[in-house]
Amino acid sequence: MNGTGLWAPLEIRPGDVGAGSGAGGLAAYLDSVDLEALLVREKALVFRGFQVPQDGLDAVLERLLPHRIAYVHGNSPRTKVGSNLYTSTEYPAAYTISMHNELSYAHAWPARLVFYCAVAPASRGATPLVDGRLWLESLDDEVREAFAGGVCYTQNLHGGSGLGKSWQDTFETRDRDEVDAFLAGTGARWSWGPEDGLRVSQVRPSTARHPVTGDEVWFNQCDQWHPAALGDETAKALAQIMPVDELPQSVTFADGSPIPDAYVLQVRDRGLEHARDVDWHEGDVLLVDNMLVAHGRRPFTGPRRILVSMSD
Repeated sequence: MNGTGLWAPLEIRPGDVGAGSGAGGLAAYLDSVDLEALLVREKALVFRGFQVPQDGLDAVLERLLPHRIAYVHGNSPRTKVGSNLYTSTEYPAAYTISMHNELSYAHAWPARLVFYCAVAPASRGATPLVDGRLWLESLDDEVREAFAGGVCYTQNLHGGSGLGKSWQDTFETRDRDEVDAFLAGTGARWSWGPEDGLRVSQVRPSTARHPVTGDEVWFNQCDQWHPAALGDETAKALAQIMPVDELPQSVTFADGSPIPDAYVLQVRDRGLEHARDVDWHEGDVLLVDNMLVAHGRRPFTGPRRILVSMSD
């Protein structure tokens, strides 16, 4: 918490905790604290001023993420750059990425995320964070009640040529049997279509409760899957000329009824309104509890390069 009583991520600097700089200094500090308790209490931790070099990042990740996992079934454009280490997103720099919890639309999601600043942007480019409980409480009663039954996400994944991501990139495999085996354990409905395309639908809750704190948090990505909330003009145009259920991704209420535009716009805007920005300096590391805190991205200029890794 900050002095005004509003939530903010905790910043930890070497001088504040008597630690050395670099990957070794941060690793030694992490070995000396109860990281699990600290993260649950603070929800997000910014390790600022340690100036961790990228070639020392693995030593830090070993401590922050007990079991790094792959970004399987992810819908964001990313490039894998190491052992379950990815670019944070490749969405165009001019656009805001609204608040979301990673893989909240999936049957399983990472418990923790680590963001690492390899190259700081020339300007702007913060990673905004929002307290999921505050986000839920900020919504009008009408909106919260409408979402009580959950939502249904639909993906249309092409087989190598088309709009959006391919199923090969999404599931990190070219073996259809592997995809079938993965989806069989998720509760999703799926079918293979013409030209090696794949359609996946899954009903998920709109909120979740944290297993340790018991906090109920807003935990879905309705605004990012709904045409009304898309910030990309090209995506908006596609939504106007294509049936909604043929878009690369779309969302409805769990019973299949449409979600009003005003509802998803409120969700998007309230999340961004209550967010706290984490500005980046090269070598910074950010650890977040992926249920308690949602994240996004501000527009930026320059060659911003933020890497992300995840743990269950």
